[in-house]
Amino acid sequence: MVLPTSPTTATGINSDSSVATNVNNMRLQLERRAQRFLDSTISYTAYRWVFTALSLVAFLTRILMTHGWYIVTYALGIYLLNLFLAFLTPKWVSGTSDSVLDNDGEDEMGGGSSSGGGAGGLLDGNGPGLLPTSNSEEFRPFIRRLPEFKFWLSATQATLVAFACTLFPFLDIPVYWPILLVYFVLLFVLTMRRQIEHMMRHKYLPFDLGKKSYRRV
Repeated sequence: MVLPTSPTTATGINSDSSVATNVNNMRLQLERRAQRFLDSTISYTAYRWVFTALSLVAFLTRILMTHGWYIVTYALGIYLLNLFLAFLTPKWVSGTSDSVLDNDGEDEMGGGSSSGGGAGGLLDGNGPGLLPTSNSEEFRPFIRRLPEFKFWLSATQATLVAFACTLFPFLDIPVYWPILLVYFVLLFVLTMRRQIEHMMRHKYLPFDLGKKSYRRV
């Protein structure tokens, strides 16, 4: 025998479902507005990076004034270094063992999935962005492992999160900061040396310096 549902219970269930629906709709609207705003900033490269640089300066200024949160600073530096290496590295090269970052690193940095055409192109040597190994080969554009916009977005988000971490005293873990500084400098020198060797081995330049550019008539 089925017991009848009281009007009070039915009203409570309907109100809870309507509240959940309204919250979900508000979340979707906020996500769309945020994505629309990010899409509108794509063409303003210089202004975007100026904002990121000012955020980083504000963060470092707070670190120097408070003499704390060195662990947060070290973590931010390592993360930005990984982003920079992914930005300098081509998405496909002529050998998988010569890549500075592996496929897992590509997925973490937002460079796209390594399955499907990406991994297949690497293994069979027919990737769409594979760098030419001789002058007779067809020209292929330089495709970064981490695009510029994703590099900027990840760097800005990491800087703002690191700045927010300085508002919480329990994240200020005591540490001897000169050790972290020396270790980061050594890590930076070694990784950049490896990256430069990778660029010289595959004969590519990740920047537009010295390249011809054409303007619209």
